[in-house]
Amino acid sequence: MDLKDRFFGKGTPQLGELPVANNRLTDPPAFALLFSEKPDLNADMLTEILRDYHTELAACTAEFVKESGNTLGIIGWGRHVVKVVVYDSPMPSDTVEKCVQPAHYDPALKQEAYQHAAHAVLFYAGYESDPLEQRVALAAAAAGLTHFGGLVVINEAGRTSIPALALLPHEEDNGDTLRTLRTFPLPLLYAGFVKIEIENEPGVWMRTYGCHALKLPDFAFHADMHSQGTATFNLFANMLAHLRESGEEFHAGDSLSLGEGMSLHLRERTEDEWFLKSEGTMLVAERVAEPGITP
Repeated sequence: MDLKDRFFGKGTPQLGELPVANNRLTDPPAFALLFSEKPDLNADMLTEILRDYHTELAACTAEFVKESGNTLGIIGWGRHVVKVVVYDSPMPSDTVEKCVQPAHYDPALKQEAYQHAAHAVLFYAGYESDPLEQRVALAAAAAGLTHFGGLVVINEAGRTSIPALALLPHEEDNGDTLRTLRTFPLPLLYAGFVKIEIENEPGVWMRTYGCHALKLPDFAFHADMHSQGTATFNLFANMLAHLRESGEEFHAGDSLSLGEGMSLHLRERTEDEWFLKSEGTMLVAERVAEPGITP
């Protein structure tokens, strides 16, 4: 069966055979990769790169075919299948701006991202049901494609992006790059973290985007100043990691102790807080002093 048939989910996947896209998925996750110039893709080279990326990808295959001026591709290993569509044109500028502007990395790289020449969209099309593992597979596939001039990886649903080089193996990985991808702070790439200033309102709102896709709530916090961004990002990342790992749930009305006599109270967003709208649950965190403690 040829690549285009398997790309569109025609056929039955067989162990040891070339991958077939899972056409039963509804709303699968997708990342985009921006290229500095039109990439000269080589399937054999990409296959070798991905097989060297991690032992879990030792039997990985990558294939490409030209279709109507664009390039279709399938990357597969184990239970994972990633469909790739490469466009020899820039991504819509409003999408790039929305995902690149709020992210935290070198402004020079952001400028390169705004001036990119081509892009690829990677769709998860495999047979793994865990939403985190789906995104790890997308990140690994994007890491391989980065060798062909990739600049920035975009998660449009999370309104976020990171440098593509961040997905490549580093000494700190201790030889287990997939473990690094699996332990990324969730709002870094698999969801997003955005600051919002509201006219005539002091302070700055900080919130997550896209956590519903990970079966988790979004969080928001009204900070006094931008410098609280790192602390708030880490707070949200830790809360999301706890929920994912423990299987617990947070609800409006819950209080979470921060130590040192302080706690967070969680509430629903109000109708006036339109900028906190979420596709899933949104919980607004408010810092309060515990009884007997002066803030």
